[in-house]
Amino acid sequence: MIAKLESIRDRFLTIEEQISDPQLMSDMDRYAKLNKEYVELRPFVEILNKYKITAANAQNAKEIISAESDAELRELAKEELNELLPEIDRMEEEIKMMLIPKDPEDTKDAIFEIRSGTGGDEASIFAGDLYRMYTKYFDTKGWKYEALSVNEGTQGGYNKVELEVTGDNVFGMLKFESGAHRVQRIPKTESQGRVHTSAATVVVMPILEFEDVDINKADIKTDTFRASGAGGQHVNKTESGVRFTHLPTGIVAESTEARSQIKNREIAMSRLIAEIQKEKRDKVFNEQAAIRKSLVGSGDRSDKIRTYNYPQNRLTDHRINLTLYNLDSVMEGNINDIIEALRLYENTQKLQTGSDD
Repeated sequence: MIAKLESIRDRFLTIEEQISDPQLMSDMDRYAKLNKEYVELRPFVEILNKYKITAANAQNAKEIISAESDAELRELAKEELNELLPEIDRMEEEIKMMLIPKDPEDTKDAIFEIRSGTGGDEASIFAGDLYRMYTKYFDTKGWKYEALSVNEGTQGGYNKVELEVTGDNVFGMLKFESGAHRVQRIPKTESQGRVHTSAATVVVMPILEFEDVDINKADIKTDTFRASGAGGQHVNKTESGVRFTHLPTGIVAESTEARSQIKNREIAMSRLIAEIQKEKRDKVFNEQAAIRKSLVGSGDRSDKIRTYNYPQNRLTDHRINLTLYNLDSVMEGNINDIIEALRLYENTQKLQTGSDD
């Protein structure tokens, strides 16, 4: 563990020397890349330095306890050692977590979709409640979000809403939200006061670029077409719809949500790259992919990940058996504790399996 940190420190010092070279400024792309890596490695070097100082102080205290004849000095050394050992244990756990390989997709921005599921109008209203919850959470994180597609429900809420969310580590924080969200409550439209069960689904997809994966542009077939809204309410006079086909795999991805072809190209390409990545990943990392699927959820309509029980003010995340009795607070966007619990669970699984996925 410490040897790995020392290897990171060596890389850090090498980059430090490179970015101080004035000639590097002539290649701004390389400078930006090295500087980004330098910033990412700094916390590892800082905790290594702190760990070594603390460990050296602990060793010194042990030597005083075993060799010093002065009883008062030995007692002081024991007190210091009793303070240092728990700090060493804490830093070792922190280092273990820091050394878990990061998912390269975690730093990406995301396409965030909420869609009403079973339950008719109540499902659309619940989708609207989730939209409000998530956007409040986005605001607390300082993330920006833009509606790409909005299809409102007849009694309120949304049949479907699709957002582009940008900020720091967006996908890494939101990827656990993919799946079916079930609500149990008395609908506003219910005259008998009976509790109904409805559902909405959430799909979170990283916004990826060609540079993120090994795809040959020559293998991509592009089609454009006119896109129309639901029920023919809006018909584009231009070919804003975009469809990409990856010829080697036959994977097809398209987008008609946005009104501009440029935005639809971005969405469709992200979908295509995500599907190609998933196929490659599943072939190579079957066991690891199974772990992630059980945790994150596939986005399938039957993939129930969470239940929102209004009569009991209860939220249950079924993947980690987490139950909270502050649903009213959660619906105000206070979901950070849930997301952190899921991230901790994922990291624990990675530590146990030695997996980086």
